[in-house]
Amino acid sequence: MTRIPTEPGTTEERPAEDDATPPPPAAQPKNAMDAYFKISARGSTFGNELRGGLTTFMAMAYILLLNPILLGGADKNGMHLDHAQLTTATALAAAVTTILMGVVGNVPLALAAGLSVSGALSTIVAPHTTWPQAFGLCVIYGLMIVLLVVSGLREKIMNGIPLPLKHAITIGIGLFVALIGLVKSGFIHHGPDPYGPPVSLGPAGELAGWPVLIFSVTLIAIFILLARNVRGAILLGIAGGTVVAFIVNATVNLPEHTWSSSVPEWPGSPVAAPNFGLFGDIDLFGAFGGQGMGAISASVAVFTLVLAGFFDAMATIIGVGTEAGLADRQGRMPGLSKALFIDGAGGAVGGVAGAGGQTVFVESATGVGDGARTGLASLVTGSFFALMLFFSPIAGIVPVEVASAALVVIGSMMMSQARHIDWSDREVAIPAFLTCVLMPFTYNITAGVAAGVISYVAIKTGTGKWREPGPLMWILTAVFVIYFALGPVKELLGVH
Repeated sequence: MTRIPTEPGTTEERPAEDDATPPPPAAQPKNAMDAYFKISARGSTFGNELRGGLTTFMAMAYILLLNPILLGGADKNGMHLDHAQLTTATALAAAVTTILMGVVGNVPLALAAGLSVSGALSTIVAPHTTWPQAFGLCVIYGLMIVLLVVSGLREKIMNGIPLPLKHAITIGIGLFVALIGLVKSGFIHHGPDPYGPPVSLGPAGELAGWPVLIFSVTLIAIFILLARNVRGAILLGIAGGTVVAFIVNATVNLPEHTWSSSVPEWPGSPVAAPNFGLFGDIDLFGAFGGQGMGAISASVAVFTLVLAGFFDAMATIIGVGTEAGLADRQGRMPGLSKALFIDGAGGAVGGVAGAGGQTVFVESATGVGDGARTGLASLVTGSFFALMLFFSPIAGIVPVEVASAALVVIGSMMMSQARHIDWSDREVAIPAFLTCVLMPFTYNITAGVAAGVISYVAIKTGTGKWREPGPLMWILTAVFVIYFALGPVKELLGVH
């Protein structure tokens, strides 16, 4: 094996030219479904896709509990959205967009209400608008991203990012996913002292409570199963951890507040009729008028949502797609435009449904880690979300603490991309480092991508290679400078 550079700042082990062997012929499809989803061609099996789709659903089912809470705040008129309607809207939007991603995009990516979008709608937009106006802004930002996809600009931007930064984005997503898991499990907490460390081990510098113990046991169990090359290790770990949580909760009779959001117990009635009261209840341009936020504030809000939706999803698609082996040697993903279109349309679909903008979830990586390689896995995940329209009470039977263990495991697996970056080349190592660390440290995917792009262009310029990044990277740099300057600009304009 010869270690050779594949692009400035990257290295990869390949056979020497004279030792190279032709790639094996593509596997022949076994049936129509195999041919459509390219299951055999991507080295997967029907069982892998089913297992991966179920694993992804179990890892992100918490959104059915959390999104209604996030969107539960009052609008400018003091109106609160109905919880049952929000649950239905969340399940409906996730089901529609994820199934479309599977059937049309044929990639193992699942979509659901983006927590950053829902949080922004509830805390920034809704206090100055009505809820229909807030959902109208969701539709607008989704349509704007769709226009970027149709124009081809979004795919050009993704393909224009240097390969070392793409690898760094995958690593950063992995660290971010792992941090999410550690925080959701209660293993890591915000530091209790505002003048002390920003985070701590457990709530007061030490681990406490049954849930975090169950998380730790589940995490170790999955790691052991992976080390023993057990198929479906992540799904088995989640299932086993859930059973343990049920037993502990029933035996010890833990108070409900012990668990972060979902209590491991069987609901009184697993069936609940869906309530579609929020569907279509939007005011498309009302936020721009005198009865809403005003033209300037609404425009800034849409710009912020577009940036977050555009680059958060872009980074997640790069990270998960690379981990799934769907990218070529230059980090490009063939047939990407369909997936990008559906992701962009997710903002509009979520707005119309009343669930907030839909985006690709980093939890999709759990299904990839369990073998998912095609859109069939997304079809499975979306079908489970569709079932939750009628069985929403059982959505919370998998404790967040158990599902969080899978996120930490996936984070560790995505670190493997570090081997492709030439860390001795400071021109790419520094931007790669900033991309990796700022995603988890700022709890913001876009911030990590922005720091990597800006520093890459700045360093290339400072070393006399300003032409090397190319026009798209320069345009991205300008956009990201505006992104980081939004706070002062909003203060200057008096925007809320």
